[in-house]
Amino acid sequence: MSNKERPQRVLVTAGASGLGLEIARAFVRAGDAVAVCDVDEVALEAVRARGDASHALACDVADREGCTRMVAQAAHALGGLDVLVNNAGIAGPTGALEDIDAIEWDRTLAVNLTGVFNVTRAAIPWLKRQSSGAIVNIGSVAGRLGFPLRAPYSASKWALVGLTKTLAVELGPWHVRVNAVLPGAVDGERVRRVIEGKAASRGIAPDDVLREMLAGMSIKRLVPPSQVAAMVAFLASPGNDTVSGQVISIDSDTQMMA
Repeated sequence: MSNKERPQRVLVTAGASGLGLEIARAFVRAGDAVAVCDVDEVALEAVRARGDASHALACDVADREGCTRMVAQAAHALGGLDVLVNNAGIAGPTGALEDIDAIEWDRTLAVNLTGVFNVTRAAIPWLKRQSSGAIVNIGSVAGRLGFPLRAPYSASKWALVGLTKTLAVELGPWHVRVNAVLPGAVDGERVRRVIEGKAASRGIAPDDVLREMLAGMSIKRLVPPSQVAAMVAFLASPGNDTVSGQVISIDSDTQMMA
C-alpha cells in the first residue's frame, strides 16, 4: 500500500507545545497518525488529555540512547515511520561570544544539532526499510544570516542547513526526501523570551528590540506558527516526491537580524 492510500505515520520532536504542537496538529487534521516527543512532561500530559497526537513520548534529544529507544517506540506504535520532523531546539544563551559560558555553548549544539543527528540516525533505518518518506528539519533565519549576541544558536542552525543538504543526497537513492524550513521570528512565547533576553543583555526595553527586529523585515510582522506548519506538511506530502534538498525561508523577508 502506498503512502497515498493510507495515513502517514509522523514523528515530531518537541511536539508538545509551541511550533511543534502546531505542526503535529496540522498532520492530525490531515488524518495522519502522529507521535510527539518532548522533555516537558506537563505538556506531554496535556497532549494526551486533549488527544493532540496518537502517542506522546518523553525524550531529551540530547540523550542518544534515549532517542534510539524513543524512535523505536514511536515507530512500533505507529506501525512504521513515513515522516520525521526535527523541531526540537533551544534558544541558547544571549551575549557576546567571549562572555558565553562554554557549558551553554555545548548544550545549545547538543540539542539543536547533535539532537537532530541522534533522532535522525535512529529513524533512517525505518525510512529506508520502505524506500520512501520525508525528513523536515526546522532551522531558522539565523541559519542564513548573522545573529548578533546569539552565536551558539546561529552556528547550530547554519550547520543544520549543511546537514539537510547532505542527507538529501545520501537518502535520495531510497526515495527519502530531506528538506529544511527556516522560520523567522515566530509569534509566541519563545520569541518573547528571546526579545526579553536581548533587551536585558543590551540594557534596553523589550519593545525597542521588537521594533529593531521588525525593521529588518520587508513584511513588518511576526510569523504565524500556522504558516510554518503548513509548509512542513507540504514538504512531507507524498505527492511532492521530487522536492528534496530545499531550504525554504518563512521569515517575513528578513534582510537583517537585530
